[in-house]
Amino acid sequence: MTIISALLEQRTGQQIAANRAWRIETALKPLLREKGLASLDQLVAQLVVTRTGELGDQVVDALLNQETSFFRDSAVLDMIADATKMIQAEAAGRKVRIWSSGCSTGQEPLSLAMLFDERGMGEGASAPEIVATDVSPAALARARAGHFSQFEIQRGLPVRRMMTWFDGNGGDWAAKPELLRRIQFRQHNLTADAPPPGKFDVVLCRNVMLYFSPDVRRDVFAILAAAIRPNGLLVLGAGETVIGLTDRFRPCDQYRGAYRAVEAAPAKRAAFG
Repeated sequence: MTIISALLEQRTGQQIAANRAWRIETALKPLLREKGLASLDQLVAQLVVTRTGELGDQVVDALLNQETSFFRDSAVLDMIADATKMIQAEAAGRKVRIWSSGCSTGQEPLSLAMLFDERGMGEGASAPEIVATDVSPAALARARAGHFSQFEIQRGLPVRRMMTWFDGNGGDWAAKPELLRRIQFRQHNLTADAPPPGKFDVVLCRNVMLYFSPDVRRDVFAILAAAIRPNGLLVLGAGETVIGLTDRFRPCDQYRGAYRAVEAAPAKRAAFG
């Protein structure tokens, strides 16, 4: 268990709390069956022999929490759409940029793209640019393909949106190319990689910080602060906060649950003489 937990933390910065160690065996059971292994001990032995490699990638991917759905916490997405429209009005023709970090299999950025279009914000040169990132190559491959099961498509997606933006194929559904084109999917590790190029007006990092230690959260907030425009918005999950961890963001008076980016104070010059 210790080796597996350490591998996850080394690759992603995420920790598995001691009271949730049961999740390791549950998450890895399908991989054990696929590899013909009888126990976690055998899996650990294989990891040691292969020095992680592809098997390590598969273990980490299985342990990542990819829980997501279309229009999850719809009130938050409505708030983001309202804020984005206001930023558009103030941006003097500059393209508004959105970063969906920890996007998993893509439902969050796809939901935003649909919502922007429905509000008359989603087409042409002035449409918001959406960059979506995740640490998992497997999740990103699914997001780029835009293929979802019947179960996934029905989670949060009403029939009207489903018929407008997806094509059915048997029991599966595929996002239409014109929807996928509105999103740039990239692999990115929040704890190790530089942020995507350019500054963002809105950064979503929902339900990702929950799995980091306080020290890692501080580091990630510093990375996010470097990626966001002054006075830009950071949106976290309902159980997450910046309070006590960083002075680069402050609670937003205008949008409940969001945080405004604060410019770093200039370094004080040393006094001499």
